[in-house]
Amino acid sequence: MPVTARLSKLFYDRLGEEIAQELVDWFNSVDATYRANLRELNELNFGRFDAKVGERLAELRAQLREEVRDLIKAGLVPLEARLTSVETRMTALETKMTAFQVDLEGRTQSLRTEIERSKSSLIKWMFVFWAPTALAMIGLFLKG
Repeated sequence: MPVTARLSKLFYDRLGEEIAQELVDWFNSVDATYRANLRELNELNFGRFDAKVGERLAELRAQLREEVRDLIKAGLVPLEARLTSVETRMTALETKMTAFQVDLEGRTQSLRTEIERSKSSLIKWMFVFWAPTALAMIGLFLKG
């Protein structure tokens, strides 16, 4: 948005309206020219800045790729071997855990069977001991 230059009334009176207006128009055109030049210069500087940033980003990407490549070369093979070893051990552990689970289920079932046997035996013995006692009590009750 252009700023229109204005001169004092005395200036207009001494030079005349036409010349003073021509001078104001000239100042405004010089101002517009300077603004356009400044805008163009700013755009050029930004273009250079953007190009340098892009160039530096490309360099950084190349350095990162190279470092990642070096890290992969240096550490990936031992890492793969370790991961394979861990995977093998995990598979063996899973097999052992499955066998343990089957064994535990079998033992749990046999323990349940043994508890049921003990329970029925205990009930039999309780009946054997309490039945004569109950008969004796009934006999005493009927006698008396």
